[in-house]
Amino acid sequence: MFEYKTQGVCATKIRFDLKDDRIYSVSFERGCNGNLKAIPILVEGMEIEELLSKLKGIKCGYKNTSCADQLARAVESVR
Repeated sequence: MFEYKTQGVCATKIRFDLKDDRIYSVSFERGCNGNLKAIPILVEGMEIEELLSKLKGIKCGYKNTSCADQLARAVESVR
């Protein structure tokens, strides 16, 4: 299980597993309840490259990042 401390978003940490170039067991600590329940369901079992192409660079309002973008950054940091 990997743990990533987020920056610039409401969520404070992201936990996830990687196996065979796929992501599993994503969970967020704090943040927007609805979004952070949806993201783990949508990305469960997704190939890493697909996750990066879909989530990297997404912004939240005026912020330069988002929880989805932070997940992409987290995955990039450990692969």
